[in-house]
Amino acid sequence: MPRRVFISFHHDDINQAKGFNLLRWNPNVPVEFVGRHLLSPVESEDEQYIRSKIREQLDGTSVTVVLVGWHTVESEWVDFEIRESIDRGNGILGIHIKGTENAPIPLGLEESGVKVINWDPDAFADEIERSALIAGRPPLEPPPERSAKPNISCLRKP
Repeated sequence: MPRRVFISFHHDDINQAKGFNLLRWNPNVPVEFVGRHLLSPVESEDEQYIRSKIREQLDGTSVTVVLVGWHTVESEWVDFEIRESIDRGNGILGIHIKGTENAPIPLGLEESGVKVINWDPDAFADEIERSALIAGRPPLEPPPERSAKPNISCLRKP
């Protein structure tokens, strides 16, 4: 069973967040996860309601991936998502969005000593799992073995 990952990002980086979420379907990228996120904006100005929607998406996750772009450090919502994730015991991983390797790191990530890596889809699976283990989450069990192909054909003979 794959990890349940909450994807945190600044709203300016919505397309990159959608792209990250789609990586799990790319057969050339060795990463598997169940994405939880707020890719559709919460239609409200009520901060308590927005916080409740973030908490709903965080429920059941074991890792929070923070996509770090040029303006991520300015987002009070990303900061809330980081701190809420820490309070829940989630593993946390920062990933610089491609082309933003020098972007400032959000304070919540710095204060917590969270690892922030550059964009490298080949490294995502290992780094997500490492973040979960550091947070004390149990290791993933291997996927169940698929049924062996039967030795007989299911085709009818004419």
